[in-house]
Order: sequence, then C-alpha cells, then structure tokens
Amino acid sequence: MKRLFFVGILILVLVPFSGLSAQDGEMPSIDELEEGWNTLMPGGETLCSVGTPYLFHVRPGDSDKLLLFFNGGGACWFGEACDVEVEPNIHTPVADVANDPQAAEASGIFDLENEENPFTDYTIVFLPYCTGDVFVGSGETTYTYTMDGEEKEITVYHNGYINATTVLAWVYENVENPGTVVVTGSSAGALGSAFHTGLVAEHYSDASVIHLGDGAGGYRNETIGQVFSAWDTASILPDWEEYADETNETLTFEDFYVANELRFPNVTIAQYNTAADEVQIFFNEILGPTPTTLAEKQFLNFNDIRNAVGGEFYTYTAGGPVHTILSLPQFYTYEVEGVRVVDWVNALINGEMVDNVSCDYFAGECMTAPGE
Repeated sequence: MKRLFFVGILILVLVPFSGLSAQDGEMPSIDELEEGWNTLMPGGETLCSVGTPYLFHVRPGDSDKLLLFFNGGGACWFGEACDVEVEPNIHTPVADVANDPQAAEASGIFDLENEENPFTDYTIVFLPYCTGDVFVGSGETTYTYTMDGEEKEITVYHNGYINATTVLAWVYENVENPGTVVVTGSSAGALGSAFHTGLVAEHYSDASVIHLGDGAGGYRNETIGQVFSAWDTASILPDWEEYADETNETLTFEDFYVANELRFPNVTIAQYNTAADEVQIFFNEILGPTPTTLAEKQFLNFNDIRNAVGGEFYTYTAGGPVHTILSLPQFYTYEVEGVRVVDWVNALINGEMVDNVSCDYFAGECMTAPGE
C-alpha cells in the first residue's frame, strides 16, 4: 500500500485553475482566455477511462515559447487493474484535478513565482491523464477476468491518443509558430509525451522541439508487448519509416525516442530519472520478475537509445527512491556531480551544451537522494 500511495500522490501534478472556460467542443481561442490558468472541456470523442468527460488546462504566455506537459497517474492493461471497483486502484480514471483543494500548492516548474523557473514566461498547456494507457491507447477495450470465483467484464476507454491529439489540434490552431517547444511529462506522462513529441515536431517543423521524460526510463521487460496489445498502440503509430513493421508485440517505449530523433532534425531528446525510483520498481514488479535492477534497466535502455540514434540523447540520473522531479521543490535543489536539475534543464531547453549526469552506483550514491 505504501508504494500505491506514491502512485496516487507523487505523479499527479496539481496547478491552480480558473473555472471551466468551455465545454461540449465549443472551445475559445487562446486570445479569449483569462490571465492565469484556464480549463477547457473539448467534448467530442474525448473521454476518461470510466466514460467521464476529459478536460485540459492552459496558461497563456509568450507565443514564441510553448510548454506541453503530460501528467501522470499510473497505468492499467488487464481487468483487475483497470476495474476502479477493485482496490487498490493503480490508475487515475477521471480528470477532476481542477476542483482539487490542493491545486493551489503548485511547486517545481509550476511554481511560476520562482525566479529560477525556466518556464515562467511560457505558454503552458497541461494535459491531465485519466485513461490508464500513458496517452497511447487507441480506444475502447473490454476486459474479462475472474475474481472470487465470479467472472467479471468491464469496458475501459483507453482514449489517451484521442484526448492528446484533440488537445494538440487546439494548440496548433492557437499557437501557430513558436520558436521553442518543450514537450515533457512525468511518469505515465513521460512515456506518452515521448510518443507525441514526434507528432508535435512534424507540425512545428521550424521550431526547436525538446522532449524531456521525467521518471519513466526503466521499463524493460519481455511482457511489454502485452501492455501495448491491451491498448492496441500499434494501430495509432504514424506511417513513418521508423515504425515500419512494428507491432504491439515488438514495440518498446524506447522506440518512441529513437523514431523522434532519427526522423526530425529539430528534436532533442532527454530523460530525468532516479536510480531507485519506487514507482518504477513497483510497476516493473507488476510486469514480471527479471534478474536486473531498476538502475540496470535504465542503463540498458539508455544504451539502446544512444546506439540507435548515434549518441544524441541526454540523461540526468539522481539517486534515491523519489518518483519524478518536475513538480517537486527538489527541482531547484537536487544536485548531482555539481549540476542542479534546474540548471541542467535550463541549458537543455535553451540549446546549450549539456553533459550526461549520473549518481555513482558503485559508490552507493544511487541509493540515496541528493543531499541525504
């Protein structure tokens, strides 16, 4: 239960919002939005996993700088996990953070009063997560399973792809020609943002597009094909040479990074992780036992990406079990090899030279958080 507590708390980013700005598909333009956070309900085919409405949030800023943030909230790919009546639940089924009283306690990159925040003047689009499919599900799925001798059947709306591309369509119409686009996300949002970065780069072909995955670099298991099969992710892959012959059974999360870097010269790819991340360890245990530690999984995945793209892939690996960094106060204080996370991210998004930063596994630095 302790680890599930981390799933529910640490990967949900909460930010302050104004009231609902639109619903049923009649969305305003960005020029009609209020200062600060605005909530839009696109309607149409968008849905959360249990059939409730989807919504997203926009904070207007500099039209030349765009931040797309994909939120996290667990994942599910089999009946017991996807059924919200089964406890404990391991995915977020509704997009209701706009009404959460904790929303005003924003920190990390959402602390827009912090002078060190690299994104204070950006136009920010915040995509909540409520479909259990890391934003790469193709639609409705029916699961059957047996519990306590009783056969159960549930229908889940793995609408992550539809939800995300609907938001992106609004973004494309309202932020027409940004010079810099940062696509990022935490946990499940890190995985989904990796996929959608390619679509964003294809549309904004003249922009500098930076992808930063936060807290999801260690998923490496032969059962990953079962996950993509449940979501039928192969059916939503773009018709690109880089995805030729890919199936649900052959696809990996690292393929998203590789495809983006190989296909789009305007893309920079990067990841932040902690080497003993409790949530990544938890979900890896669900995927099935393997002989490798999380740190080893991350290292192998990093090598796969670098070998495929010729090395143009940047990583920052901190120590300790804390899951994700972008929404936490530690974004401004964590320091590995003398490099703070905030400074590394700031250099990355501004096209400056960055090094790969890592705790020292053999010195025991990867088991404790920086500063401990």
